[in-house]
Amino acid sequence: ERLTDRELEILKQIFSGKCSSEVAVTLQVSKRTVDFHLAKAYAKMGVNSRYDAFRKAVELGIITE
Repeated sequence: ERLTDRELEILKQIFSGKCSSEVAVTLQVSKRTVDFHLAKAYAKMGVNSRYDAFRKAVELGIITE
């Protein structure tokens, strides 16, 4: 299943070193909304952690190291 634009946007911010709360402030949404999108992205990618999501995103070419 393909990641949505919002999921990609949140993943990229998380991968840049921001925590969920910081991403929420930047996007003007709640932390819960950020965590919801992260959970959906993780499920689509078949991972359970930020570290695994980062590795999978590199592997899939979603981001470059």
